[in-house]
Amino acid sequence: GQMQKSLEKLSSGFRINRAADDAAGLSISEGLRSQTGGLKVAVRNTQDGVSVAQTAEGSLNEVTSILQRMRDLAVQTSNAGSMDSDAKGAANKEMDQLNQELDRIGGTTSFGKAKLLDGSFGSTSKSTGTAALDKNATTALTAASPAGPFNGATSFKITQLDGTDLTTAGAGGTDASITVSVGALAPGSSAQDIAKAVNDGISTALKAKGYQGNEVQMSASTDSSSNSTFSMSGVGAFQATDVAGGGLAALKLGATAGTIASTDVSAVSGGNTGRFQVGANANANERIGVSIGAIDSKTLGTAALNLTTSSGPGDAITAIDKAIKSVSDTRANLGAVQNRFEHTINNPNVAVENLSASES
Repeated sequence: GQMQKSLEKLSSGFRINRAADDAAGLSISEGLRSQTGGLKVAVRNTQDGVSVAQTAEGSLNEVTSILQRMRDLAVQTSNAGSMDSDAKGAANKEMDQLNQELDRIGGTTSFGKAKLLDGSFGSTSKSTGTAALDKNATTALTAASPAGPFNGATSFKITQLDGTDLTTAGAGGTDASITVSVGALAPGSSAQDIAKAVNDGISTALKAKGYQGNEVQMSASTDSSSNSTFSMSGVGAFQATDVAGGGLAALKLGATAGTIASTDVSAVSGGNTGRFQVGANANANERIGVSIGAIDSKTLGTAALNLTTSSGPGDAITAIDKAIKSVSDTRANLGAVQNRFEHTINNPNVAVENLSASES
């Protein structure tokens, strides 16, 4: 009877444990309880995000140490007055071993079963084809389901970017477009310079549409033949509805000025490995996307370095300096994401405390 109900309230700490306790208040109470539970899970999700960033950054710290050792070897072998061919050969063998270790770190660093540094973090399922992306042409990245969020990447080789804007067009309930302004880049600009200019333009354009600005990013790598490969990745960004009422479920990238020569286009759809649910509700503002590019000797441009030739040490120093900058930029981004996650945790913790007080 009444004593049993009183004991239930004392043991649970809640005034409402069944509909009979307060029929009108039950719906409100259950809603608060559901939101509280979701926020508690969101805190754990965000803590996982911190752990992912820490894991990746820890491995990148070792990658930086390896690159610094490579640079030391390159500087040492530049001293032609005291380095004979045998000494250069020995240094080159160490360089080869260090490249193998870079590849091992890039291929094995993981959080759970998610690989962090092999280029797959942020997108998975892949389909490939061949296409040419020239002036005013467009390559489309389509989500697995038209009604679902866009999560994917495309890769294409750019021999020259000479123009002022790219256009991204979303396809959903209604078509929506985003114009990305990119400062003019002269032929010969480094791959990293091009990627940074495009990313700055994308961030500005997305923020103008109400997004966070980091949902779509371009990363760059240069192989031993000086061919630059650019990858455009988007992580869980376009389930949100834009101002025109259309859900951006797909993304197209094209050039409206200048020339972009392209081969070997790879479209990637699906995959949410880089998306963290940091809120209790299913909307884009309560998700944070994290993309990490591939870290290996080929991507960093150190795979084909040869310290035994006359020009090899100098070329190696230049290439390694670029690799160190690339890794440092990635580490800085991870550090910023980690700090953001840590601040994100504070808000739901306060909300949980207040909602729990209201529920009781």
